[in-house]
Amino acid sequence: MRKPIIAGNWKMFKTRDEALNFMYQVNEKMPSNKLVDSVVCAQFTVLRDLVKRQGDELKIGAQNMHFADEGAYTGEVSGLMIKSIGVAYVIIGHSERRAMFNETDSDINKKLHKAFEVELNPILCVGESLEERENNLTEKKIKDQLVADLANLTKDQVRDLVIAYEPIWAIGTGKTATSQIADETCGFIRKTIEELYDKETSEAIRIQYGGSVKTSNIDELMSMPNIDGALIGGASLKADDFITLVNAAIK
Repeated sequence: MRKPIIAGNWKMFKTRDEALNFMYQVNEKMPSNKLVDSVVCAQFTVLRDLVKRQGDELKIGAQNMHFADEGAYTGEVSGLMIKSIGVAYVIIGHSERRAMFNETDSDINKKLHKAFEVELNPILCVGESLEERENNLTEKKIKDQLVADLANLTKDQVRDLVIAYEPIWAIGTGKTATSQIADETCGFIRKTIEELYDKETSEAIRIQYGGSVKTSNIDELMSMPNIDGALIGGASLKADDFITLVNAAIK
């Protein structure tokens, strides 16, 4: 049985005071991490504050990292730096990073290797645009991403990876892939992992759905056999909603 994982992606929201207030509201209400992994992925400015105040059942993640340990990379933060302050997870290859900041699959592959090297738990995002879906290119796009992003990773590393399927056309638009579409695509990701590695690896890896997930649709999404959790944007910003979303994963 794969343990579900719910990760909130705050994107560029919340001041320090707002972030701490969120933590104080949710810390004592998180279910046991024996049942579900609960993660808050926040901006760099509040990561240390959140780590210092995280409860036993909640982990903190970053939203990005550089693949070098240090160097002349103005404005960047390394995985080693993130790990040194107690962060446990990192989102890699989010569609907004790919689209707005021109991150390539080569960049993402380097980041994945570095994340494992410094013992961060990566959440790899893959997904297709609306044009690609309408032209029946979803599977090709996702397979191409997986082949490039996972290049030279071992099956032991991939077993510990979390993959988030994010249909780009459903992120922040209010549109959500139906539970059937989401499950079929997550199933395709699992099949691709089996082709690239083996069945044991494909059965072990956890696959999230991300794309306008909210309290009204989390139950149906979590009932699907290939969906092991959710990567949640806007709906993760409110403490009460985040608590509801996490608890939905263990029903």
